[in-house]
Amino acid sequence: MHKPPISKYRSYPVIDLPHRQWPNRVIDSAPIWCSVDLRDGNQALAIPMSVEEKVEMFQSLVKIGFKEIEVGFPSASETEFAFLRRLVSDNLIPKDVHIQVLVQCRDHLIKRTFESLEGVKNAIVHIYNSTNPLQRRVVFDKDKAAIKQIAVDGSQLVKDMVATVPDTNIRLEYSPESFSDTELEFSLECCEAVADVWEPTPEKKIILNLPATVELFTPNVHADQIEWFCNHFSRRDSATISLHTHNDRGTGIAATELGLMAGADRVEGTLFGNGERTGNLDIVTVALNMYTQGVHPQLDFSNLNQVREMYERVTRMDVHERTPYSGDLVFTAFSGSHQDAIKKGFAQQNEDPSALWQVPYLPIDPADMGRSYRAIIRINSQSGKGGVAYVMEKEYGYRLPKEMHKELGKAVNRIADETGDEITPEGVYACFKSEYVDNVQPLEILEFRSERIDDKHVEVWAVVNHVGTKKNLLGTGNGPIAAFFNALEDVDVSNYELLSYNEHSLGRGADSMAVSYIQLKDKGTSVRCFGAGIDTNIELASIRGVISAINRLIGKRS
Repeated sequence: MHKPPISKYRSYPVIDLPHRQWPNRVIDSAPIWCSVDLRDGNQALAIPMSVEEKVEMFQSLVKIGFKEIEVGFPSASETEFAFLRRLVSDNLIPKDVHIQVLVQCRDHLIKRTFESLEGVKNAIVHIYNSTNPLQRRVVFDKDKAAIKQIAVDGSQLVKDMVATVPDTNIRLEYSPESFSDTELEFSLECCEAVADVWEPTPEKKIILNLPATVELFTPNVHADQIEWFCNHFSRRDSATISLHTHNDRGTGIAATELGLMAGADRVEGTLFGNGERTGNLDIVTVALNMYTQGVHPQLDFSNLNQVREMYERVTRMDVHERTPYSGDLVFTAFSGSHQDAIKKGFAQQNEDPSALWQVPYLPIDPADMGRSYRAIIRINSQSGKGGVAYVMEKEYGYRLPKEMHKELGKAVNRIADETGDEITPEGVYACFKSEYVDNVQPLEILEFRSERIDDKHVEVWAVVNHVGTKKNLLGTGNGPIAAFFNALEDVDVSNYELLSYNEHSLGRGADSMAVSYIQLKDKGTSVRCFGAGIDTNIELASIRGVISAINRLIGKRS
């Protein structure tokens, strides 16, 4: 990097727009969406999609709800020409979907493009030419008049070629390429000239696409450009103003959102932002951003995992794990305080599907996109008791008493510290089983039965394995647990106080399992801990819970 002062780069001037309106506006309706996955997204791939893969993506885009889909550059590639003909021959284009084809303002390419459109019901012919000063000088060596004439000639040829496809409804789209770096007045001049040729009406509008082909400045400047253009174009009621942002500065999404606030009607972009350099606009993110504000985007991402799987397979690209809404980790929480807040939020969230969504750290309900709650809480050494309890309840149905959360959380974190790795939900459950359920030393219950002998007393009989020796126990008390405590005195297991007892079913029906959570205190040391017992018989589950707690307290002594 150069040391200051920096002369190699320059800042872009702000736009004189003293009465700008976009900062006070909100996005309150969905724009017209146009997917350019099959062109921008495809040309950016190391291995371009095959025809079969392009067909699969096209069908997925239709299913999502796109009504305008750019299918490629049929005049520049035989594969793309064959793909469009395949869509026509197999009758894969719904009647309400407009096929968009891209073509430079060059005569032979425009004529070849129209050959590809035979049999298409609705088509958008998207012509473009570079207009910015750098390309006028470096690439074309032409002045403004010559550059404008390229656009005029291209639009005139498209207009003349419409008669060659009489059964196709043709709409014109024009892009002053690199609008972001073209003088606003010259962009306007070119668009006015194209509109003079095409003669749009409010019933048959021209699409004027204003691309940030290279992102050069902050999103507010882009919004100023769009509002300025909307204010100055003479046929505003006969034009659809379209955005096409790239992401060179990492603010393509913000630029698009502000551009919509500035008056644009239409958005071009790709799934997950695939495209040249740093990519195109990520339509998934913009659409779901709208959804979180109570505005339906008119695109269906209710099965986002399936959309992502298709995209990754046909493009051979990966969606980053932190990509908004769709990444593997966006609905996870490793921090203990975050996990606890999420758990409490879910506990208090109104179950009515139309109720306002209010869960800390989650701006959107993952279920609305078909995302699984399984990934919301993941456990590592930074996790707290709330996350562990959440996993146990949501994944396995165990509603641990609140005081037990800390106990199990410490046990899980101990494993995470030892392994230095993330603990999966299966690992959390295995820790619970090992710590509470499978702990049968030094005491294990082998047989048990109880009988009420009068209104106030219950008698229990049990066979236990105590330090490797089978022993028969008999005890009486005001309930099965009290009677079992008394019976344990025969094997010198005593001096424990019952602090709390909780139980619930782990399922439904006569064969469902029951779980009990027993908290005991060692009277000699004042140490407290929980035990857990599981059985189809709730009474036996309670006895197993008592034994679990006793074994754990004895273990703490040693």
